[in-house]
Amino acid sequence: MEKFTKFTGIAAPMPLVNIDTDMIIPKGFLKTIKRTGLGVHAFDEMRYNTDGSENPDFVLNKPAYRATQILVAGDNFGCGSSREHAPWALADFGIKVVISTSFADIFFNNCFKNGMLPIVLPQEQVDILMADAERGENARVTVDLDAQEITTSDGQVISFDVDAFKKHCLLNGLDDIGLTLEKASSIQSFETRMAAQRPWV
Repeated sequence: MEKFTKFTGIAAPMPLVNIDTDMIIPKGFLKTIKRTGLGVHAFDEMRYNTDGSENPDFVLNKPAYRATQILVAGDNFGCGSSREHAPWALADFGIKVVISTSFADIFFNNCFKNGMLPIVLPQEQVDILMADAERGENARVTVDLDAQEITTSDGQVISFDVDAFKKHCLLNGLDDIGLTLEKASSIQSFETRMAAQRPWV
């Protein structure tokens, strides 16, 4: 998993509340077990018209937001079913950070496991970032995970909380497999010891 440290990117305003996982990636695209290739279908039903053409009114189709890496969203983002395809689709689109006042628990945890940072902030701070995002592509936002700070395009700094263990995993690019491999020598020592003590197993 790619390490997450500090980056500056375009933030897109998505003030809808209760954006569920079916809105993020509709059920028709859940057949794959690959983490790649789903970005083109992220927000499919809002992003495209019934004839397959792009909906010009959808925020991520607007020229200013095509390279979006940060979503500033309404309350209860990622609710609904527990499909991990939702963070897969966002990550494949290029999203690195989602900011909201609240997230569904399963989606929230799946973000960390897929290299994305979900940030929970009070409504008044989300409102500041939403207004900043509405300025378009020239309004770049900086997210510094190590310092746990967001800097708006005009230099305003907003601090955020993050679980220390999840922060460690993102900073070091560790998913569940990576965490296991960190303990490879200890696992090997245990297996060698057990093989000597219980060779019949």
